[in-house]
Amino acid sequence: MDFSSLVLMERENETGFVKKELGSYKVSEGALFIKKLYMIDGVVNVFFDTNKDVEEWEYSAIYDLFNVDCFKEKGYEVTEELEEYNPSFILKFDYVDDHNVMQEKISEVVDLIDQSMNKVFKDIEGKEEEYKED
Repeated sequence: MDFSSLVLMERENETGFVKKELGSYKVSEGALFIKKLYMIDGVVNVFFDTNKDVEEWEYSAIYDLFNVDCFKEKGYEVTEELEEYNPSFILKFDYVDDHNVMQEKISEVVDLIDQSMNKVFKDIEGKEEEYKED
């Protein structure tokens, strides 16, 4: 699937219902990893995962080797979402009511996600025996 943009929606805090569209942002192919994007109470929530099913050993390896620090260094909050079938993460940052600033932030986030996911898949290569359970 080719991505050209992501739409940021505002959700109601109490119900989770969509209130309004906040903007549409041009993105790179890294957006393939993003599953949900919305804002609640001034905080943008970006849900992303591996964009493909992984084997059981890869699940653990990805969580062990995924670099959350590169996000934290840029001021983003990242947490693991362990309830999903594939390794998934939630990234959060404050919403800014300036389209250009948000475009820069969302582009940066998409690029970081893309780089981090591609890196972790390279980093787990050859580690199957280390992570396989007997």
